[in-house]
Amino acid sequence: MTFVLGNQSVFPPVLLAPLAGITDVPFRNLVQSFGAGLVVSEMVASHEMVQKKPGVRERAELGFGIESTSVQIAGCDAYWMAEAARMIEANGAKIIDINMGCPAKKVTSGQSGSALMRTPDFALELIEAVVQATSLDVTLKMRLGWDDHTLNAPEIAKRAEAAGVRMITVHGRTRCQFYKGAADWQAIGHVKRAVSIPVIANGDIVDVATARQALQQSGADGIMVGRGAQGAPWRLAEISAAIYGTAQPVIPKGSDLAQLILRHHQEIVDFYGSTFGLKNARKHLGWYLDGLDVAPDLRQSVLRSFDLAEIQALIWRAVETPSAGVAA
Repeated sequence: MTFVLGNQSVFPPVLLAPLAGITDVPFRNLVQSFGAGLVVSEMVASHEMVQKKPGVRERAELGFGIESTSVQIAGCDAYWMAEAARMIEANGAKIIDINMGCPAKKVTSGQSGSALMRTPDFALELIEAVVQATSLDVTLKMRLGWDDHTLNAPEIAKRAEAAGVRMITVHGRTRCQFYKGAADWQAIGHVKRAVSIPVIANGDIVDVATARQALQQSGADGIMVGRGAQGAPWRLAEISAAIYGTAQPVIPKGSDLAQLILRHHQEIVDFYGSTFGLKNARKHLGWYLDGLDVAPDLRQSVLRSFDLAEIQALIWRAVETPSAGVAA
């Protein structure tokens, strides 16, 4: 159940996926409060981090020094990747994750993210630059390949392990699939059999049932949850309790749920400032409301308001609806 990542033990083997615009400090802290083996920061471009471009710190406040937190970087230049790794280590981070899985066109058009799976030799240059620049444990997140004709994840995984990578997470789709179709958990098993380091299964794992299926079909050492935690920060702990016997989380309802939502909302506003914070928090409020049986007009009122006091009152009204609860 516990797996070793370099010099660190990870338990439970249920990890929070890096999600752009979502897995910021407020959300990661909330997920960790329920229980998670590891949480990963939003992806941040290596050169932007080093050059300290405006907005990068807010977008990728990294949780330096926080246990069970990994910092994810992306890039297509070995120099900037190495410099970012040195900066991350100097600031007290514990783990560095390299992004080779993002399918977004704005990332892949710059030869970053999953585009690196088309050029394994070049990808290894970046991996080696990061590993050699830091004493931290380095991990890698990738997809099955660029498309159905280049399913080269096992090959890249073996080379990454030889270069010093300590753990590999595989999203069970190709880049060209984006998020369409179903994740192929069995294909992740090919990566697991190719290496001796821990392999984590990712993609379409949203609850206990899908977590069990992903583990069974892939033979992976653990699972990584992304969308399943949206509006349900207790989801990782719920999966861990069912599969690994950890403490069952107390899933908040009624007034407890209202307090959790409002605390999360306030922490987002405090973190980003009022203007951007209120806007950024809307997606989280929407996901919480997805788990509540509320009228469409009330939902729209919550998501359109820029008045903090009004939002608070509307959230209380939403959770006090007689049929209000949380999605299973």
